[in-house]
Amino acid sequence: MKVILLQDVKAQGKKGDVVNVSDGYAKNFLFPKGLAKEANDKNLAELKARLAADERKNIANEGIAKDIAEQMKSVTVVVKAKAGDNGKLFGSITSKDVADELMKQAKIEIDKRKLDIGDGIKTIGEHTVKASLYPNVFGEFKVKVIEE
Repeated sequence: MKVILLQDVKAQGKKGDVVNVSDGYAKNFLFPKGLAKEANDKNLAELKARLAADERKNIANEGIAKDIAEQMKSVTVVVKAKAGDNGKLFGSITSKDVADELMKQAKIEIDKRKLDIGDGIKTIGEHTVKASLYPNVFGEFKVKVIEE
């Protein structure tokens, strides 16, 4: 029997896959637990429409991410921190600090986990920070650390 998986099922497939399973497995396990539904014409048409809508949404989100990446090229975020005589900071500038300042100064909201700062910024000066905006879409901007 062909079924459409409504959730990931171990050893069968991922959500949205159309798979062949035995009649007993489908009727006694998959259907009662809400893990699958029968792959008839109506359900296949719904699946096709949902996949098309998801694809359109992904294309729109990727376009937005590319626009943000383009906007980031001209952004320089200024962060103030206390430093010693040799230009080393007392502590470090973290991805949370950079994300907060990016929101305040450039009105670009990015999750701190998407920023690639490594162990943090530990010196005064200008640094390049990379941001993962969407799968295969990356942006870069400058962070200028100045002494308080």
